[in-house]
Amino acid sequence: MTPGDVDNAASRCASSAAHRATVNALATPPMRNALRPIIFAALLAATACTPTVDIRGNNPLPDQMVQIKVGETTQDEVMTLLGTPSSTMNYGEEVWHYISGRTETTAFFMPDEKERKVVSIFFDAGGKVSNVATLTLLDGKVIQSVSRETPAAGKDLSFLEQLLGNVGKFSKEEKKQ
Repeated sequence: MTPGDVDNAASRCASSAAHRATVNALATPPMRNALRPIIFAALLAATACTPTVDIRGNNPLPDQMVQIKVGETTQDEVMTLLGTPSSTMNYGEEVWHYISGRTETTAFFMPDEKERKVVSIFFDAGGKVSNVATLTLLDGKVIQSVSRETPAAGKDLSFLEQLLGNVGKFSKEEKKQ
């Protein structure tokens, strides 16, 4: 190999590197611009399909529930330990309900109830715990609601009757009085 061959090889490498840099510079911006909407759409789709989790209610922890002893724990102690109940019974024996639930909502779909827990604490006449019951979503029952509506007194007016109903009811003579 002669010194001239080395110079030719170096110039070929330099021109080849310059050519690659020129090609990359020309090809990169349009390629980036083409990928931006695709990346944006992928990120949007990924975040839109992520469910929103809602946790509501008062869910007593297991270590709190262990401290409640049937026949020993009083209403005041339960209130101090678990806080205010979600619901109480106003008739019959005294029962406190601690209700909690977890729902997931994906995009524009209806919420899907994933978990429900009802802890019912029954008290005797002396104000001490007589029973503790825990119910979950599996213990629930589906109730059919009635779709009827109670009719209201009066006449049902159409949109046009409502719109034109007051035309002519007011006059200048009535305002003078």
